[in-house]
Amino acid sequence: MSKAHSFHIPVMGIGYTIDSPLKVAQYGIDSVISLVDDILLEKLRKVYAEKFELPYQEISNKIEDFRAKRITSYLNLINEVVENKFEELKNSTLEKGSILKEYFDMLPDTSTLKQEFFSYLEKVPTLQEMKVWLKDNLTLGSIDVNIMTKVDKENYLNGEKLPSEYNDAHAALRGFAESDLTSSVILSAGMSPRLYGYIENFNDFYPNEKGEIKKKIVIKVSDYRSALIQGKFFAKKGLWVSEYRIESGLNCGGHAFATDGFLMGPILEEFKQNRETLIEEVSAILVSALERNERVVPAQNLALKITAQGGVGTGEEHQFLLDHYKIDSVGWGSPFLLVPEATTVDDTTMQLLADAQEKDLYLSGISPLGVPFNSLRGNTKDIEKMEAVKNGRPGSSCPKEFLVSNKEFTDKSICTASRQYQRQKIKELDQEGLNSFDYKGKFDKIIEKACICVGLGTPALLINNMDTKVEGVGVTVCPGPNMAYFSKVKSLFEMTSHIYDKTSFSITNRPHMFVKELNLYLDYLSDKLDETKEMMTGRQEKYLKTFSDNLKEGISYYQNMFIDLKESFSETKTSILSQLNESDKKLQLIKVAIEEVSVSV
Repeated sequence: MSKAHSFHIPVMGIGYTIDSPLKVAQYGIDSVISLVDDILLEKLRKVYAEKFELPYQEISNKIEDFRAKRITSYLNLINEVVENKFEELKNSTLEKGSILKEYFDMLPDTSTLKQEFFSYLEKVPTLQEMKVWLKDNLTLGSIDVNIMTKVDKENYLNGEKLPSEYNDAHAALRGFAESDLTSSVILSAGMSPRLYGYIENFNDFYPNEKGEIKKKIVIKVSDYRSALIQGKFFAKKGLWVSEYRIESGLNCGGHAFATDGFLMGPILEEFKQNRETLIEEVSAILVSALERNERVVPAQNLALKITAQGGVGTGEEHQFLLDHYKIDSVGWGSPFLLVPEATTVDDTTMQLLADAQEKDLYLSGISPLGVPFNSLRGNTKDIEKMEAVKNGRPGSSCPKEFLVSNKEFTDKSICTASRQYQRQKIKELDQEGLNSFDYKGKFDKIIEKACICVGLGTPALLINNMDTKVEGVGVTVCPGPNMAYFSKVKSLFEMTSHIYDKTSFSITNRPHMFVKELNLYLDYLSDKLDETKEMMTGRQEKYLKTFSDNLKEGISYYQNMFIDLKESFSETKTSILSQLNESDKKLQLIKVAIEEVSVSV
């Protein structure tokens, strides 16, 4: 049965999509829950158990394997409520304001399901006949989960380190694997052989003879080579990657994993050209592994999806990705932060997002993971953080410890956003005897780190009127640059209508998604060059030149593609080509600057 919609809502932060399936799954829309914060999941499970009159028994941190059990219990509750809502939808009628009417109203006019349904109604079926048809044809949105592979903190019991299967990411995976869900786990933030290997322990990830997989593996990737390597890695274990989720390196929300100048368009083109090759190569390895391990071998090659996300903002761009690159689904993230019917955002943060301009959205260094992080100026967590610095108490109390990774001053990992770490780091800085200018530069980098594992989940506490004594009320928000072009709170129907180009928003001065990403990469390259001007190493020189060469190839690809397009972007093609030419000139100036610096050093 095919999916109802051609878009999905990716994971956003920790709390922003933590209950999105409760809001959108009954309409056939896929969304993703973050599994980082089991403490928050447990609090929300209690809230929803009370709301939907379901049994609840607390899972305290005194219980063995509490993290995995909390995650399993939360996912099971969400699954139960969503299925009940879906049954209610299928048993309703098309009366004005009914959820069944909303289901079909949100579908694109080109939807085969929509057309078949209204053709079926012309036969004037009985109510019972219609309910049977709905049961056989309507699809429920997938309740997917996200695990950041690098957020895999080691855990201890009575001072003794526990085995790796009790690490945070491992426990989260186990929590999902033991749940009732039939859905996907999206693995992001890079390859983790140990975590990937752990998946072998759970039968739900293996295919049956019909090629059905109860729990699918999805990998977020930035290029084809990475997809091929990771796909083969899983296949050697008898596991199939059901979807490669391509995300823009810089034109996205949350952590930004910049490529070496490889742009989204050429990356999508490579997947398009090599899709069948990818399936055949990985399938051969998979079959061999399944046979070797005496597991069921599917009768035919397993299904593979290629999806994309990062910066899409108009119905025309959405349809172009589907048609030109044969993408199976397009991720719409940041715009949904302004859709209360789909995401969980507190009023203050939502107003900040609605008011945000290009200058307010920036690539920050606030993440304790040391990875560039998209952020919004003036967010309440940053205000809270700077107030603590002003009061002589920089750093967080680190109440949840999900992002601990530094052992610079301790045997046990601590977080670089913690008060414990920043106090030690500033003490060390005080002994360097730097002038005021250099001191301030290093000091600002130390205190820039923020407690995002708390701040990204706080909106869920605020929206549900829960106690924030431990966490505080400061909110971290991580929209992509595309947020600058969405300025009004919208209903779920309005947003889906925009996605399907039925009633588009009026968005002024918004560059094409490919042009926007290109210029983000040019700014990124320029910043990297600035970092090396005083002393460029041979390795840095090679990196900058390779980066700029890849950007040049990307610009040429776009220029040729847009020239050749006959129908898509007909009204904006001239402007897009002009912007590409301007970007090309900017790149040439950067390349000259790289040459000058490399010669001077």
